[in-house]
Amino acid sequence: MEPQLETPEPRRRNNTVMLLLAAVLVLLGINAVLFYLQRQAKTETEEVVTQVQAKDSKLQEQIKEYETLKTKYETQSQELQKLGLSNDSLAARIAGINSDLRKLRSFKKGSFSLTEQLRFKRRALDLESQLIKKDEQIAELKKSNETLYTETTTLKDRQVKLTDTISTIAKTNRDLSEKVGVASRLQADNIHVSIITKRNKEKEDDKEEFKAKRVDRVKVTFGLTRNDVSPKETKNIYLRILEPDGAALYNLSTGGGTFSVDGQESFYTQKQDVVFDNSRQKLEFVYAKGGEYKIGLHTIELYEGGALMGKTKFTLK
Repeated sequence: MEPQLETPEPRRRNNTVMLLLAAVLVLLGINAVLFYLQRQAKTETEEVVTQVQAKDSKLQEQIKEYETLKTKYETQSQELQKLGLSNDSLAARIAGINSDLRKLRSFKKGSFSLTEQLRFKRRALDLESQLIKKDEQIAELKKSNETLYTETTTLKDRQVKLTDTISTIAKTNRDLSEKVGVASRLQADNIHVSIITKRNKEKEDDKEEFKAKRVDRVKVTFGLTRNDVSPKETKNIYLRILEPDGAALYNLSTGGGTFSVDGQESFYTQKQDVVFDNSRQKLEFVYAKGGEYKIGLHTIELYEGGALMGKTKFTLK
């Protein structure tokens, strides 16, 4: 019996398996490398994203910081304006901050480098430092203004009080002057009226009633009362004879004229200047009308310095 020959089939199968196994291993290796590379790329991408986000976050923080600085500087400028002051350097800083804000907002996503971050941060710190110094100066100015305001208010209060005092003193002086003026007015007493006839005879009557046709001149006698307030000086004494209709007898040729009574111009019949010596002087007026006198009640008024000294009446029948 002949021996059986081995066939090459199993050997081929083994080779195929080995090849398949090798291919699987190669594929596994490739997948492992791809997975590693993919993980590495993802990590790098995440790092880049993180860096970009960090830069953008820093950029936004810096923008907010500059916006806050701008607001503070504008407030500071308003405070100075309230104090009535202007500051060109402050206006220049605000303009600089606006310029910096435009630059910050112009950065593209992820382009805010560390160098730029440091540069803008240093500038922000410098601006903050200058802001604090200026705030301290403004605080000092406010304190000085408050002190000055207090002092000014105190001075105004004193001035008002002084003005009130001066006004009170002035009013007191006016009142006193008025009282002195009133007290210094001369008064006439014992006023007596008589007539002088055409025959140059003086007629008297206790009732001071006379016949009109007999009157040539009217004689008025009176005395000056004692007055220790009135100065011893020349006094202007005025006589007014008022006819029954109220008109004053007035004639320039007989010594008449005008004078002021209570701020109004009035006619007087006669005037004489008397040196007042406070000795109860006796005075008289003699008036000649130069014509017929009217029948009726006549009034005699005596004035000194525009003030009435005394009055009386007489009747012509």
